[in-house]
Amino acid sequence: MRLYAGAKAVFYALSRSATLKRLASKYGMRTRESFARRFIAGETVEEAIETARYIGTQGLLLTLDYLGESVRTPDEADTATREYVRLLDVIVASGIEANISLKLTQLGAGIDRATCVDNLRRILEPAGRHGFFVRIDMENSPWTELTVDIFETLWQQEYRNVGIALQAALYRTEQDVQRMNELGARVRLVKGAYKEPSTVAYQRKEDVDAAFLRLMRALVDSGTYPAIATHDPLMIAATRSYAAERRLANDRFEFQMLYGIRRDLQSSLVSDGYRMRLYVPFGHEWFPYFMRRLGERPANLGFVVRGILRER
Repeated sequence: MRLYAGAKAVFYALSRSATLKRLASKYGMRTRESFARRFIAGETVEEAIETARYIGTQGLLLTLDYLGESVRTPDEADTATREYVRLLDVIVASGIEANISLKLTQLGAGIDRATCVDNLRRILEPAGRHGFFVRIDMENSPWTELTVDIFETLWQQEYRNVGIALQAALYRTEQDVQRMNELGARVRLVKGAYKEPSTVAYQRKEDVDAAFLRLMRALVDSGTYPAIATHDPLMIAATRSYAAERRLANDRFEFQMLYGIRRDLQSSLVSDGYRMRLYVPFGHEWFPYFMRRLGERPANLGFVVRGILRER
């Protein structure tokens, strides 16, 4: 479907606009009613914890993500790493229960592999001591091979409190899922939010959906506590049906969704006895993430424009 791929391409391009980022940064998080607050928990750790406390009262599980990607210097990667270690301390002090998610380009993957591995280890070690699970987010396809490679490196070093996200849109993901199942690693399955070339990824929505269903079945059958991350009611219904056919208990897997999207589905899954985890992003570098969310659902653009006009 050309509209599906076209919308993602447009919003991906907009996410790289410095001018639009400056405008959005001025208005997007100004107040609790500002338009970006629909998808972003705040710009500080403290704001994220406050949001997390409320979410926890709704029977939802949590993953906190300190937003950032594509750092350019070792100092920036070190700063991001120290912020994640501080996040762990704040979570422990707060008493909430939460996983964390991170991107490897935030930890220096674009600088050199060794820097990134060292920084990830600096996070996994205190996370392990405190009983935290850490999910490595998947970025766009130029980073896929390196992300999988670094994940396997830490896995071989006996870090077991780490998992990985894989994107159904990529052709290679069927092999990656098989490999992760063999390792016993935990996978978050997503459709994929990036505009990718036809040489590496499906372009039509129906093809992405079909791949998602194939991968979901492989994870439900042979995976280790997979996370089925989607807001699509059809994908959710198919997962529930497949798990029921296999007579799997609801605690053998979990659903995941993004903060601010499809709260109705979140509530209904909790009511039906499923584990439902929210991915809760926060931080000053929220704009690229925010634009990718709009690319997945362009109808949200009107909501954003109205928010900017209201606050000017």
